[in-house]
Amino acid sequence: MAPNTQDSDPICPLCGRPVPAEVRQSLHHLIPKLKGGKGGSTVLLHHICHREIHATLSEAELARSYATIEALRSHPRLAKFIAWVGKRPPEFHSKVPGRRRKR
Repeated sequence: MAPNTQDSDPICPLCGRPVPAEVRQSLHHLIPKLKGGKGGSTVLLHHICHREIHATLSEAELARSYATIEALRSHPRLAKFIAWVGKRPPEFHSKVPGRRRKR
């Protein structure tokens, strides 16, 4: 029987799914670098989760109101995304669903 690698994989703090080493992943600066977060706290996310954050919120919004995982998870669009992506396997990747935010 093969060992279960999911037990040792980091967990995506946004969606709660494991982030296996072979899955597309990225670091998210909780405070955007351009808004004073250079060298600040980062979290490892699935690439699809990271893309959804930036498709939903501007850097100013991230710095002002969404600089924690709890705040991100409370955003209505991100909460809907989390419910949707949480039903997919950890290796799932697709284009970010829905329309991008207006700039």
